[in-house]
Amino acid sequence: MSNLTIVRTDSDNSDFRQLIILLDKDLAVRDGDEHAFYSQFNKVDSIKEVVVAYQNKIPVGCGAIKLFSKIAAEVKRMFVHPDYRKQGIAAKILTELENWATELSFSECILETGKMQPEAIALYQKVGYLITPNYGQYIGVANSFCMAKKLAKS
Repeated sequence: MSNLTIVRTDSDNSDFRQLIILLDKDLAVRDGDEHAFYSQFNKVDSIKEVVVAYQNKIPVGCGAIKLFSKIAAEVKRMFVHPDYRKQGIAAKILTELENWATELSFSECILETGKMQPEAIALYQKVGYLITPNYGQYIGVANSFCMAKKLAKS
């Protein structure tokens, strides 16, 4: 097992920005004609809570949380480089984001993913996220899949 480090940072981090370019390319293929609709909700300017995963000092994955409500942090921009998938990295990124959300006094994490991302849905369900009615801008969007997880009190 190689050396995995997860670093807390913000959306100005250049490694995060590079990973997001790859994520957006992947989503453009998966979402097809709906990509423009989703991309408007995925702006990364001024996100204060970002994590980047490094394997042997190479940036291999990322994720972020942002305020959704007084009790909920929204998980955004989850991505692991294709060459590093199926190694548990995404689950470790998500755990770090959940820990950070707990430290910030949120009691749950919510997220939206697309029905064209079965790997993401499987990951979220495996780590305890439950399917919820679509929220906010995703209400009535057939391709959206919303989930939530209650966070343990620290």
